[in-house]
Amino acid sequence: MDMLLIEGGCRLSGEVAISGAKNAALPILCAALLTAEPVTFTNVPQLKDIGTLLALLRQMGVKVSVEGGAVTLEASGLNNPVAPYEMVKTMRASILVLGPLVARCGEARVSLPGGCAIGARPVDQHIKGLQAMGAEVTVEHGYVRACVPRLTGARLFTDMVTVTGTENLMMAACLADGETVIENAAREPEIVDLANCLVAMGARISGAGTDVIRIQGVERLHGATHRIMPDRIETGTYLCAAAVTGGEVRLTGTSAAYLDAVIDKLMDAGCEVVTERDAIRLTAPERLQAVNLRTSPYPAFPTDMQAQFMALNCVASGVAMIRETIFENRFMHAVELQRLGADIRIDGNTAVVKGVERLQGAGVMATDLRASASLVIAGLIADGETRIERIYHLDRGYERLEEKLAALGARVRRLN
Repeated sequence: MDMLLIEGGCRLSGEVAISGAKNAALPILCAALLTAEPVTFTNVPQLKDIGTLLALLRQMGVKVSVEGGAVTLEASGLNNPVAPYEMVKTMRASILVLGPLVARCGEARVSLPGGCAIGARPVDQHIKGLQAMGAEVTVEHGYVRACVPRLTGARLFTDMVTVTGTENLMMAACLADGETVIENAAREPEIVDLANCLVAMGARISGAGTDVIRIQGVERLHGATHRIMPDRIETGTYLCAAAVTGGEVRLTGTSAAYLDAVIDKLMDAGCEVVTERDAIRLTAPERLQAVNLRTSPYPAFPTDMQAQFMALNCVASGVAMIRETIFENRFMHAVELQRLGADIRIDGNTAVVKGVERLQGAGVMATDLRASASLVIAGLIADGETRIERIYHLDRGYERLEEKLAALGARVRRLN
């Protein structure tokens, strides 16, 4: 099993390109199931989760062609609407094939998904929505089974804001008979990117990016070409890494348009942030100031950046209070950060972080994708060597992480 070795103490500086967004690419790749015509996606990140999903689509009968960051999918031979447990047990996003399969094939058998152990992420909202659209849905032996001759448009209200639920139901509604209205919809930029892709394929969607999305079903969708949006979480992670090392970096191929909450907190911490049309520059102070934060659905502060800011607060001046309102089990990285000398106290969904002068390198273990990123950030400023094990989590969401960090001056290497 691979691990990362990081020799702390290097100030990050220079320029690095941001990859396409994993959380946008996964649902968009699933959208290819909605048409028999070829669809081509560019700026697709080369990640473990992407590879898992492409393998899943292949076993369903989809033709897959990969050339660099471009992926072409043709689902004219779709003949196996099944997502087996063996292929999806490590990836939560596998549930995103459910809506497109039911809409296109009239049936689906999808394993309940796995992924990071950060808390309950139930699929009941997906099931409830499909049932309201006329599907017969059951859960048995660990699989969601759904069937319907054709979905019917309906008014859907989700009990909680769910990103994957919104994406699944939006894709399903594209081929439904009549209009579907999704209320209390998620507003994340990745939802808008998926909607833009579906519209390019012939879907009729309005309201994406608001809490009410309207979809007028059509008989069929056609082929298209779509470029995946830049990864806002990868962008935020590198900004945090530069900030804690007192660095100065320029991130290209990205946008600050979706990062208002993150950039505001970085500026509160004392960083100078300059935004360009497709780039962001950050200059860090000699020492950061502690910043309080509370995670909430977009456009508020993202839960996927909470761990990185906890690492930042570990060496900032002052005391920070971090409240996690999305997932109930997303402070597992705190124990590992404590191994590096961090002063963190956990009380329910609140973490109190008191900044220390310096961290010390040690052996730590990644517990989930974003926790892994927080350990990397902490390792960059820890005295001595930090060894991070179970970095397969990192490979699920960060493309060529050690190469990009090394390009900015970090001393980091991967060991098998």
